[in-house]
Amino acid sequence: MRSRHLFGRHTRADLPVAVAGEGPYLIDAEGRRYLDACGGAAVSCLGHGRNPVTEAAKDQLDRMAYAHTSFFTSEPAEELADRLIALAPQGIERVYFVSGGSEATEAAMKLARQYFLETSQPERRHIIARWQSYHGNTLGALSAGGNRWRRGQFEPLLSGAMHHIDACHYWRFAEEGEGPEEYGLRVANQLEDKILALGPETVAAFIAEPVVGATMGAVPAVPGYFQRIREICDRYGVLLILDEVMCGTGRTGTLFASEQEGIFPDMVCIAKGIGAGIQPLGAMLCSDRIFAAVEAGSGFFQHGHTYIGHPVATRAGLAVLDEFEKHDLLSNVREMGNRLMTALIGRFGNRSHVGDIRGRGLFLGLELVDNRMTKTPFDPSLNLHARIKKAAMAEGLMCYPMGGTVDGLRGDHILLAPPYTITEEHVGEIVDKLDRALDVAFEQVAA
Repeated sequence: MRSRHLFGRHTRADLPVAVAGEGPYLIDAEGRRYLDACGGAAVSCLGHGRNPVTEAAKDQLDRMAYAHTSFFTSEPAEELADRLIALAPQGIERVYFVSGGSEATEAAMKLARQYFLETSQPERRHIIARWQSYHGNTLGALSAGGNRWRRGQFEPLLSGAMHHIDACHYWRFAEEGEGPEEYGLRVANQLEDKILALGPETVAAFIAEPVVGATMGAVPAVPGYFQRIREICDRYGVLLILDEVMCGTGRTGTLFASEQEGIFPDMVCIAKGIGAGIQPLGAMLCSDRIFAAVEAGSGFFQHGHTYIGHPVATRAGLAVLDEFEKHDLLSNVREMGNRLMTALIGRFGNRSHVGDIRGRGLFLGLELVDNRMTKTPFDPSLNLHARIKKAAMAEGLMCYPMGGTVDGLRGDHILLAPPYTITEEHVGEIVDKLDRALDVAFEQVAA
């Protein structure tokens, strides 16, 4: 029975009711099965249904559900912090648990500001991000995000302390004859230009996704880009925040996406996969240098949410890491990611309206174009991404199509982020069902 009172994402949507899960499938009230090839939003990395993580969460509920962090710490939070730091990038030594990605990036940006207050640099107030990025939907995170469509109607509420440089998307934005490394240096150097324009003594942090997810569709940076970004941050004393909420926690084949860039951030934000959709969980991890500044100064991070460090959520996070290790799931991410990429290229590499296929691990994207030669996107009024989502659901496939790939208005892409547990059989099913869904959608826009 449908409620008349639920305020959903879209007032006109008529969605199926999910009632069960089994492996990589969700099952609706009519008994239809949907292969979850996007993890919802790159969340359900272990699939659906009963598993050791759900059992761990139930066990913690029986022991103790909640203890407010102004009164107590908890064993699961303490243990998960130690586990994460043992696996974290060099220099990262502290973990601040939250309930999701937006909270993680908010915490990072606030901590960046407080760090400079604690170190007697109160003039450092600006944060630089990139266009076509996404860092969450709270006002601070949305201010840092660079998707113009998401920002549009809330612009009067957004912070003027946030500034943007161009995205790093070689296939889409490189100039004619420009090689990947040359392009990467050119767009990375925009960070230095922006710092100098604002005044180096006024810039607190730069925030970026190592692999851009929702707004551009699994776009990794070109080789050398993040090394140059790190150099610039170090030169001007700017903190580097990596937003790995969507691309981290194993999604690209390593636990932290930054491992593949050969750099060490000052802060890193995770969520989604660390709770596997079983519990809302995220974290902001920071360097010991940042923590030490607060410890030696006020001793108090002026931030917080009711559910930070939640015992049930952190117990689930421990069990997620256990599953990664027990079943060597990151190896499967790399193997199945390679197989899925190969299958996508084989099926769609010469398709007239598929311009680019990219990504890492089980975080892959297809950028769709009206003209492959000119890379001209489809007219936004055709709503191609929405047509693809509807056609895919009719085929029993969940994928993550989005519009505004190029500039927040024009462009369409499909993001794929299936569970880390998929097999070669599931790879074939994803490609076959996506193929049929694309046929339906392209036929509709051609009519």
